[in-house]
Amino acid sequence: MRCREAGVRPFTGSVGDAYDNAMAEAFSATLECELPDRRRFRSQAEARMAVFPFIEGFYNPTRRHSALGYLSPIEYKARTTAVNE
Repeated sequence: MRCREAGVRPFTGSVGDAYDNAMAEAFSATLECELPDRRRFRSQAEARMAVFPFIEGFYNPTRRHSALGYLSPIEYKARTTAVNE
């Protein structure tokens, strides 16, 4: 119901099928728990304006991930890019 009201389709996959995306689900859970300004958004544009600083200001540059050897996404990309060049 809330998804329909927001104009989005809910995730409908199950474990092991093509829609199984644990990394995206983990990010969504992190976003829900750690986004400092938790509120209802009046539009998608307003939500984007709140989410962008979280992703680019915290998640990508500083939040460490066990799947990336406890590096942030930016550190991981820099290291893997340097090794592959």
